[in-house]
Amino acid sequence: MTHSTPAAVLWDMDGTLINSEPYWISAETTLIESFGGAWTHDDAMECVGKGLLESARVMQTKGVTLDAVTIVDRLTDSVMAQLKEFGIPWRPGARELLQELRSTGVPTAVVTMSIGRMAHHVVDNLGFHGFDAVISGDDVENAKPHPEAYLAGAAALGVEITDCVAIEDSPPGATSAFASGATVIGVPFMVDIPENKTHALWPTLDGRTLNHLSELHAKVTTR
Repeated sequence: MTHSTPAAVLWDMDGTLINSEPYWISAETTLIESFGGAWTHDDAMECVGKGLLESARVMQTKGVTLDAVTIVDRLTDSVMAQLKEFGIPWRPGARELLQELRSTGVPTAVVTMSIGRMAHHVVDNLGFHGFDAVISGDDVENAKPHPEAYLAGAAALGVEITDCVAIEDSPPGATSAFASGATVIGVPFMVDIPENKTHALWPTLDGRTLNHLSELHAKVTTR
């Protein structure tokens, strides 16, 4: 590995590593409709990348008369059931890049606002040992866009956050990673990411390699 190789790569999960956002939207829609409410596409997009408790509070304003923790549990159960039925839906290029990082010995962590049992279900069913650490929404006091989750990810791996590359698909996630001090790659999926909250915007991870991550990280750290 060259001197510019990041000390670790920190991955968002939903929408970045796996294409689970449609599962979340399906779960949200079903739950709200069961209480007689309506959940629009714009409503769903507003919640992409946010902490689940915050999303639950939004759903309460749509007529869901459950406490926030129960809402999160119901949504998580639904998404996990879909993952078990349909398998892990990888985002383009994510598996290949993650496998290259593993083969070259670059430490990796998941940094997600999904709760722990959901995050560990995904990590445990990738088909290979993909991650050295998992930071989930219930591991932090402050959800994204606060930087706490990414700082916790670097700490769990024993590296400095400024030596890390973070990969994100949403504005709250990119803001969180950028504020933490990581080199941030935005890979927009369902919503646009402000350019000023990333160091690069890539349309996809397809074809991207450790060399691409290292080149970007070197540019950021030598500015």
